[in-house]
Amino acid sequence: MLFDSLRTSFYCFFSLQHTFSFTRPFHKKIFSLSTSIVPVSATMESQLPCVLVLSGKSETEKELAKSLKENSSLKLADDVKLRTFLQSEMETQSEKDEFNIDTYMDSLTTKSFGRFLLSSPRLPSTQDVVSLNFCEIPIGSICIADVQFKGRGRSQNLWESPKGSLLFSFTLQMEDGRVVPLVQYVVCLAMTEAIKDLALKNGIPPLDVKIKWPNDLYLDGIKVGGILCTSKYRSKKFHVSAGVGLNVNNDKPTTSLNAALRKLNSGYQLQREEITSAFFNKFEHFFHILINQGFQPLEELYYKTWLHSGQRIIVQEQNEDQDLPIESVVTIQGLTSSGYLMAITDNSEICELHPDGNSFDFFKGLVRRKLN
Repeated sequence: MLFDSLRTSFYCFFSLQHTFSFTRPFHKKIFSLSTSIVPVSATMESQLPCVLVLSGKSETEKELAKSLKENSSLKLADDVKLRTFLQSEMETQSEKDEFNIDTYMDSLTTKSFGRFLLSSPRLPSTQDVVSLNFCEIPIGSICIADVQFKGRGRSQNLWESPKGSLLFSFTLQMEDGRVVPLVQYVVCLAMTEAIKDLALKNGIPPLDVKIKWPNDLYLDGIKVGGILCTSKYRSKKFHVSAGVGLNVNNDKPTTSLNAALRKLNSGYQLQREEITSAFFNKFEHFFHILINQGFQPLEELYYKTWLHSGQRIIVQEQNEDQDLPIESVVTIQGLTSSGYLMAITDNSEICELHPDGNSFDFFKGLVRRKLN
C-alpha cells in the first residue's frame, strides 16, 4: 500500500558521481515484505462506485462534513465514482469488521489531528484521497479504508491491501523545508510508541515493534508495516500527505500484531480503532516538538526504537580508473540534520549515506558523502 518515493524533499535522493552497493556482513536474517499485499489489476474494481462516510468529532467538524457532502466537493482519482454519506445517515455498520467510527472518536484526545474523518469500506488509495482533496478538508484530516485495491507503491507499483490491515492517510502543513524530511521518522516513532502505550494500558505483553530506516516497521525480524509521505509546495507551504499501512489482523503472507500476541498466549487482541486514536494522540505531541524544537529532543527515543545503532555495513565504491570496487566498512551512528544516515569509517571519517534510488531496499544502494 504505502511504500513509495516522495515527490519533493523526502526521497529526492540526488544521483552522485559514484554509486555504492551495500551488504550487511553481521546481519544475515532476510526480511520479508509486508503489509500482506499482492499485486493486482484494478480495472474491475475501478468500475464500481466507492462509498465515503464523513464524520467529525466536534459540531463544527460535523457541519463541515455536511457542507462537503451537499456541495459534492470531494473527488477520487481516475474518475472512480464516489458516493458520500454523513455518519448520521448510516444506521449501523454493514459488516462487523468495518472501522468503527464511534469507538475511534471516543478515545481520540487531540486538538487537531484525526478529528475530521473520511472512512470507506473500499477505496483505490487513501493517499490519493487526501492528496487530491488537500485544500477541501481540514489540516489533520484522516482517510481510512478497510480495503484498498489500488494502493500506492514504490516505483509506481499497484497493490491490493486486504481486510485486517490498518490503512490510513492524513494531512499536515509545514513551512520549514528543513524539517519536512523528518516527518516520516516522527510518524514511525509515534506508531511504535502508540503500540507500546496500548500494551501498557491493557496489560498485554509488549510488542517490540522496531523502525527500519527510513520508513518501515518490523516485528521479530519481519516487516509488519510501512510509512509513505508525499509533499507538494504551494503558497510558501509544504502540503504533506502521510500514510500508514500496518498488519493488525492479516497474518498472511508474513505476520501481524495480533498473531504475535496469540503466540504470547495473550487473550487480548488489538483493534484498528484504538491503534489509530493512540497514534494520533502520540503524533500530535511529537509533531509539536518537531515544529518548535526540531528533531533533536526526539532522537534518543528514536534511536532506542530503530534497528541500526552501531550496525556495521560495507560500502563499495566503483572508480572509473579501477576494475575492482573499493570496499570500506562504516558504522552507523545516527541521523544527520537532513535526515540521512550518519556513519563513521574505521579511519574516523564522518560521512552521510544516501540511497541511490534504484533499489527496492534502501540499504542495497547507498551513496557516501563526506561530512566536514
